[in-house]
Amino acid sequence: RSSMGTRVLARCAHRLFRSSMGTSDYRDSALSESAPAAEILGLSGQPSTFMPVQNLWCIGRNYVEHVRELDNVMPTTEPVIFLKSSSSVKSLSGKTALAFPGETFHHEIEMVVLVGAYTPLGSLQEGNEMSRVHAVGLGLDLTRRGKQSELKKQGLPWTLAKSFAGAAVLSPFTVVTEELNLADVSFALEVNGELRQSGHVSQMIFDLPFQLRYINGFVPLLPGGDIIFTGTPEGVGPARCGDQVRMCYLSPPSLEKVAFD
Repeated sequence: RSSMGTRVLARCAHRLFRSSMGTSDYRDSALSESAPAAEILGLSGQPSTFMPVQNLWCIGRNYVEHVRELDNVMPTTEPVIFLKSSSSVKSLSGKTALAFPGETFHHEIEMVVLVGAYTPLGSLQEGNEMSRVHAVGLGLDLTRRGKQSELKKQGLPWTLAKSFAGAAVLSPFTVVTEELNLADVSFALEVNGELRQSGHVSQMIFDLPFQLRYINGFVPLLPGGDIIFTGTPEGVGPARCGDQVRMCYLSPPSLEKVAFD
């Protein structure tokens, strides 16, 4: 474990699976009982700002070593893409119930981005992609790996392995400014004090601008609610209810200072 990773991770503890976890700056208590946490997003530093979730686009097999660790086919010309339902979303401080609580999941930490401008179908031009990104966060894609393997063997969709209550854990989002370089984002995940995953976006097979153009090639991008999970690095492994999980940025410097606790 690197000293930098240990130093940064120590500031950002989150008990994502404990019903007794404390609140962060992103408080579900600001919501009415009729607005479940699974349907909202928050901006870091703005506890009263909430937005409905639209689509959760997920890019699979986007880090070479992660593809190899699961012995999957390496994508070359276009990404593997799937959707999670909006009701899969769980905030860091939320009380949203986790489906299949007795199962062991696989954790997949990812940089996630929030679309900030309506983009008509097929209109996004190369070089203008990042103008569509409003905010950045970290996400945890919880996967029922056994179920996914079973469905893949049958040639069936992965929906029941990837989309269920609590399957998309999100940090608060940080608004992207000109000073925040999304091409220099690195992040890490600890489970029960053990460093499990770390990655840098430069290791992606398909970078964020390509992802935005690719998705916009078949759907419009919707502001304030379309989210893209950009892929997970190697090191995916088991996590269960009751595990202590930590997610943190390692770079750039402007994000190292962001703490979600």
